[in-house]
Amino acid sequence: MDLSHTIAEGLVTYPGLPAPTISSFLSRQDSASRYAPGTEFTMDIITMIGNTGTYIDSPFHRYAGGTDLAGLDIETLVDLRAEVFHLSAAAERGIGAEVFRDRDLAGAAVLLHTGWDRHFGEEEYGHAAPYLTEEGARFLVDAGAALVGIDSVNIDDASSGGERPAHTLLLAAGIHIVEHLTGLDRLPARGARFTAVPPKIEGFGTFPVRAFAVLPEAADESRVQGVSPQG
Repeated sequence: MDLSHTIAEGLVTYPGLPAPTISSFLSRQDSASRYAPGTEFTMDIITMIGNTGTYIDSPFHRYAGGTDLAGLDIETLVDLRAEVFHLSAAAERGIGAEVFRDRDLAGAAVLLHTGWDRHFGEEEYGHAAPYLTEEGARFLVDAGAALVGIDSVNIDDASSGGERPAHTLLLAAGIHIVEHLTGLDRLPARGARFTAVPPKIEGFGTFPVRAFAVLPEAADESRVQGVSPQG
């Protein structure tokens, strides 16, 4: 199940950051003169900031000496046990530690479903968005989470005046952050497996991922029958 936003020219992911541009290095028309008749190729260029679409933050994003994208352990990105927290009906923007206390989160991808992805691409997306509190981040560090993902504009409170405690704590502990997820409402609370892998780029801290989940067989069957798993 795909949990990523589509990247397209002009996409505004995070308000204030540049949108990607896509151009052609070699067009199909131009390639026709280089290859055999009927054989055409396109070679394209995309220019974008790493914070585009659904992306992962490595420790290097926050810390100069932190692990960059090239240094990430593939085992911490692929086929992680997903612990999903459905919080779209929460009255508070801040997600605190009390949400997590009844789960074993060691080695898991902790996915925060706030429902804020419904505003993606709109001006409202960048205002009054849900976020993980400092207390919540500390709990996840102590619990040994491998990765924390959210379907909101930022895992921190973007209106806090520059403070970023969740990024600071999680990335210091080597816990990856995936922001701007989508479709988390389709996942069961437990049982899915989560993957989000960026390119292996040296000296780079943030880059888009194709994030996806594999549903447990029971969840697949119940959804086909029109019944949403409880939990």
